[in-house]
This record gives sequence, C-alpha cells and structure tokens, in this order.
Amino acid sequence: MALPHILVLPFPAQGHVIPLMELSHRLVGSGFKITFVNTEFNHSRVVDALSERGGEIHPMIKLVSVPDGMESGQDRNDLARLCESMLLVVPGRLEQLIRKINESEVDKVTWVVADQNMAFACRVAKKMGIRTAAFWPAASALLALMMSIPKLIEEEVLNEDGLPLKQGVVKLSPDMPPMDTSQFSWNHTTEPKLQKLIYQFVMNNCRATKHAEFIISNSFQELESATFEYMPDVSPIGPLIADARPDKPIGHFWAEDAACMSWLDEQPANSVVYVAFGSIAVLNQHQFQEIALGLELSGQPFLWVVRPDLTNASHDAYPEGFRDRVASRGRIVDWSPQQKVLAHPSVACFVTHCGWNSTMEGVRNGVPFLCWPYFCDQFLNQSYICDEWKIGFRLTPDDSGIVSSEQIKVKVEELLGDEELKARSSMWKEKANDSVRVGGSSYMNMNRFLNAMKEQ
Repeated sequence: MALPHILVLPFPAQGHVIPLMELSHRLVGSGFKITFVNTEFNHSRVVDALSERGGEIHPMIKLVSVPDGMESGQDRNDLARLCESMLLVVPGRLEQLIRKINESEVDKVTWVVADQNMAFACRVAKKMGIRTAAFWPAASALLALMMSIPKLIEEEVLNEDGLPLKQGVVKLSPDMPPMDTSQFSWNHTTEPKLQKLIYQFVMNNCRATKHAEFIISNSFQELESATFEYMPDVSPIGPLIADARPDKPIGHFWAEDAACMSWLDEQPANSVVYVAFGSIAVLNQHQFQEIALGLELSGQPFLWVVRPDLTNASHDAYPEGFRDRVASRGRIVDWSPQQKVLAHPSVACFVTHCGWNSTMEGVRNGVPFLCWPYFCDQFLNQSYICDEWKIGFRLTPDDSGIVSSEQIKVKVEELLGDEELKARSSMWKEKANDSVRVGGSSYMNMNRFLNAMKEQ
C-alpha cells in the first residue's frame, strides 16, 4: 500500500527551515513519507552541516532542491531580490519536480505543505489536483496583520503600495498586541523599488494562501489567544521543538558545536548568560565589542554564539585581551545546538534577536529574555515578550544606535534578580508543555491535521 507522501517547502532562511524540518519528523513518526525541498543554495548548506556533525537524515525524509534563480555569487540576504527571483523560477521547477516524483515513484505526492512565505506553491498544487496546507513559522499576529492588509487599506492606515499613511500603532483587535506602522515587515528597506517587490511578494502569498485547506502555525492557543480568536481558521500546532528525538538533524546551515554542552554541564545551575542573534543579524565592530565588554562586566558565565559573519570587522573584532580575561568563565562558539542549550539547567537567561524560533524555544524552556530585535517581526516578538507575557526586558540602543556594555551588565543583573519574572517564565513553560501533551490544544490541532492528510 502506498504511503501518504508530503512535499514540504520552506522559505529559504534558517528560521523557516528548522520548524518545517521538525514538522517533517513529526509527520514521519505518524507514517508519512517526506520530500523536503530546499533551494539549491541552502540544500548544500544543510547537507554540508550534516556531514560535518556526522549526522544522517531520517530514511523517510528525502532532501531535494530547486534553483532560486539567483547567480552563485549573489547575496541571498537581499530579500527583495531573492523573493523576486523565486517567484519567477520556483513555481515552474516545483511543478516539474512533483511530476517527476509522481511518474517515477509508487508513493505519489498527496499533499504539499508550504511555508506561507512560499504560498505560491499552493497554486501549483491546486493546478495538479494535490491538497495543500500553508505553514506559518512566525508569530501568528504577524500573519493576521498581513492577511488584514486590504482592511488596513480600506481604513486608510496603508496606501495601495502598503506604505503607512499615518505613523503610530495598529491593533487588529482590542486584546491583540499593538504593531508599529514603521516596523511592518514588508517596509524594512529604504529603497522604494525593493519595498514594492517585497510588498507584492507578501500580497501574492496572502492571495495564494486562500487555496490552502489548512493554515497551521508554530504557536499555541494560550500564547496568542486573541490572535486565534481574530483568525479562527489558523490552527496552532507548536511549539515545534525536539523532544524525544534530541539528536535528530533539524536543518542547520552551520555545524553545531556540541562540545559546549559538556561545558554547560560544568556550570552552576541558573548561572549562564546565553547570547545568540540568529542567522542574519550583522553587528559593527563597536557594537560587537560592547557586547563582549558587557558580558565581561556581568561577572556571569556566558555562552556566546559568534557566527563567522556576525560582525563586519575585517580582522579580530574582540577587545584586546578579552578572550584571555574571560577564558575561565566564557565559551564562544560558531553555532550551537540551541534547543539543547536552552533546555540545560545551567542557563539563566537568553540575550536574543527575538526571532520566533528562539522565542518559542525560550518560552518552552522557561528561560527569561533580554531582547534585542534586529528587523521585521522581531519587534513584534519583543513586544510579546516584554509587554504581553512579561518574561523579559528590552535592551535599548542609545542615540548613536549602540547598546552599551554598562546597560548589558545592568540588565543582566536586573533580570537575574527578578523573581516574579522568573515565576512568569516558569508559568509559560508549563502552558507550552501542556499544549503539546495528550489532550492539549496543539496536540488536538495536530491530530486533526494528521487525520485529514491520511484521508484518501
């Protein structure tokens, strides 16, 4: 008997690949076969990282690739040009891939699960008679905002190009978080042409999402309850985080430094400041050095993830003598197994860019936050953390755009001494874990989704 065969398509960014890879492992555990489609550029990164750590993907998950339409030397962090290129190239290549699978394999593709940021795949699937689901990997409030763009245009909050007609905050419903019009995710560029490209890409995907039978999200009912009341057709199935299978590959672009876990084992409970800014943020040398000096001033053990491209400095960016001075209590790695790190009992707080994966991982493990958003949805996530859930503090740049070493020191001390904030973090940890247990809100939503995909 043929297995139900799901084609999974993430947007080509680290924070999108990881939750969809976790979902793929969940689907495999429920009897599905997966074809996981990265762009060629990211496919190579995932395969190389797997090779470096000596890992193997599950035999029922096949990693394949399609071109993104960009040249080999072009910058994939240029989101506007990447989106424009993909929209021209990926739909046709995706259709070719599905036809090839269905002609050559017994297990035909029965569903496409596409990142909502790649929802054009829902049109391709519908044309081919294949059922579809759209997956939202960020805060569901942001999806609500995007799907409400026509309403905001009608109310003269935005013009026809998605630009704000008035500065301030928008609340889609009384209990949803306020969202600053200057921080809408499709407006994070100073070039009008590029802004228009991103906006058109967003609108194209919002229209294509209407072809999906399911819209699922990496959140849970209790975390964004007002949003799910506003958008009842979105089913939260998160947090999508490794549990019983902590050693399985989850689609990292860089090889993890697993040795840092042994170092964490040697640290006192609730003592380590964990610092990680995701896969995209870039810091100038001045800011990089302020972070280093702030960690030194804090006096706390720290684990700091410093990607090879985290700073734009062309030479050793660390303050002179810093690494020698903190050698006994600091660990610096290129990339970490973050889900394991945040679950470790020695970790006391998380200095973060507020990406949604990082946010969900911190919430799931009851780790308080120091928030330092870089762009797009990260400002909304900061608002959730600091104002709605009250489980973290902001780090605020000064007039020159720098977060000082002294502020880092003071905020770390303040956070570690705030027992009420720690208690709220523990409360949200329990709510997150309850949601994925048998009978929990995400557990029930996931079961409904799985049962629908098993229908012939």
